[in-house]
Amino acid sequence: MKLLVRKFVDLKIALKELEPFIRDGRQVQNGKPFRNFGRMLPREAIANWLLCATANAIDGRQLTFASTDDPIGGDGIIVDQMTDEDFPTEHVMVPVQQSGDAEALILKAIDHKRNKGADAYASGKTLVVFLNAGAGHFFPNRLARALPTPLRFASVWVISLQRVDQDGAYIYGVTLLDVANGDAPALLVRISSTFDAWEVTRVQ
Repeated sequence: MKLLVRKFVDLKIALKELEPFIRDGRQVQNGKPFRNFGRMLPREAIANWLLCATANAIDGRQLTFASTDDPIGGDGIIVDQMTDEDFPTEHVMVPVQQSGDAEALILKAIDHKRNKGADAYASGKTLVVFLNAGAGHFFPNRLARALPTPLRFASVWVISLQRVDQDGAYIYGVTLLDVANGDAPALLVRISSTFDAWEVTRVQ
């Protein structure tokens, strides 16, 4: 892993470090890059954490995330600690100022990224869309079937904050836009109010 600058070995430790940024919605929207973590933005680190937590719970993997060196660029790397595989990510956000049809906004964000440098820019990377707009719900299967061709990215995930429960727990939606096996996997990640535990449930 010559390209790694810093890697979280323990997702529980990572979650504690991300707690103040998750609690402060302004940091998700406009937070400055982490100087000691490859210039990764708070929303990028939060989304990468959610991807790791989801895959670990559902597939029994041991994923974590890391920053990247300048030569590879991107917005962090998902690292499989069992196989030493790595999956570079690119991120894009649908900001809270935007309103309208959620599916249209997500597709617009995806199209923006896939046209940025074409194949060389996107090839082999996981694209993560952080839906931060108050644009309502989207239908994962329909959205997955509407993805542009060629997609160029290896896969596309959508992350969105669903709600904050009365007990202070944060509920995020994590969706893989892939209908190859029937339904696009859609999951909920519930982060406890103490930010020291989480639960992942599949809803589709």
